[in-house]
Amino acid sequence: MPGRTQPLSDCNERSSDHYDLLHNYSVSRNGFLPEREPLSRLPHHYYTPWESILDDLPSMLNSKSIRKAVNFIGVLSTSKLHTEEEWQRAYVVLSFLAHGYIWGGEKASEVLPPAISVPFLQVSEHLRLPPVATYAALNLWNFTCSGPDFRDLDKLKALHTFSGTEDESWFYSVSVAMEAEGAYIIPTMLQALEATQHRDYSTIIRALDQLKICIGRLGRLLDRMDERCDPMVFYHQIRPYLAGSKNMATSGLPNGVLYEDGNGVLCWKQLRGGSNGQSSLIQFLDIVLGVEHTSSGGSARTNAALTSGTSEAVPSFHEEVRSYMPAPHRAFLEHVSQMGSIKELASKQGGSDKQEHMKRSFQAATKALGDFRNRHMQIVTRYIIVPSRKQIQGRVVNLATASSRSNEGSERQLTGTGGTALIPFLKQTRDETYLAGIMTPKT
Repeated sequence: MPGRTQPLSDCNERSSDHYDLLHNYSVSRNGFLPEREPLSRLPHHYYTPWESILDDLPSMLNSKSIRKAVNFIGVLSTSKLHTEEEWQRAYVVLSFLAHGYIWGGEKASEVLPPAISVPFLQVSEHLRLPPVATYAALNLWNFTCSGPDFRDLDKLKALHTFSGTEDESWFYSVSVAMEAEGAYIIPTMLQALEATQHRDYSTIIRALDQLKICIGRLGRLLDRMDERCDPMVFYHQIRPYLAGSKNMATSGLPNGVLYEDGNGVLCWKQLRGGSNGQSSLIQFLDIVLGVEHTSSGGSARTNAALTSGTSEAVPSFHEEVRSYMPAPHRAFLEHVSQMGSIKELASKQGGSDKQEHMKRSFQAATKALGDFRNRHMQIVTRYIIVPSRKQIQGRVVNLATASSRSNEGSERQLTGTGGTALIPFLKQTRDETYLAGIMTPKT
């Protein structure tokens, strides 16, 4: 890829093996983004009713006519979806329609009508994704680019938004640019993991040094959020629609959302909403560095109930949200998990100059990832914590108003769109990242 440090390669054969592996897991030259721009429309005219509502979604949400429009259309079959790109496009469309319907009234709708729920369940089953607006729906498969390089943030634009604002398009585009920017480091770190098997310290050191640089670039992209996304617009016009149905009782969904499968079977679902925690790139970096996360992401009350009640093991948030990633990507992460981590080698006792150099490079890369998470917390403070303290007027009940009207007025009470206890979760995740760089020697 032009303008980018090329992946490490001691031999062409090994490099080719890496790219074959990545291809098998649908990891493209753009990383976890697709090889080409996602479809901007379903090709078959049969799906015009879906596409027409999506075209007018911002205005329908503004006029609160979205539910009437959805209730007017019938249940469309998924039989005319053929390629994976079409299934992905349908997932994007139905994600936006579903969240628009749920959050597009004075109160949240606890019932998703068959016109959305039936095809949404079918599309989700095909893609092995939950029927909710995931990071894949909002970011990975929801962009267009006016140039060939998806890293160029200024040329990216979201295909769809809830608010119709440039702020929302920019919010999604920052994540897309970050995914593209981090793509080159994936084969590089795979080679570093392989190098741990025969203690090729030089290869590992070069990879870790590149990783530190890459994380710095990701952080600089994240810092550009302020350029075109206003915190108050994000908090009040965008964030409410990203919320899922898990831990959303105060926002009007005590039981989650009721789905119908088309055969008369009704099922309540409590699902996490779109969250950057669902980024496969960031989890990949955690895996190769050996960063371990333990938080379930629940509220203080939820975690207290878990510790006092059942002995059943509760998966960490990072483990749970892999089910919200595209199936090939979570399979890739599982594959990489089986390769071990650089931390295992960095923690071993030894005294050679190269091993000590490798340890320092490892610690520098881990610190860079912790600093990146610290930057993310600063963004969260500006875009969520500060706006939540400003009381707003209006009858609409959603994630923003529920947070702003919290009687306890505490950061601890704020819930993320992914259903996490926001600040405690982010702090723990950051601290666990820094902790990975503090190594207990192993023989």
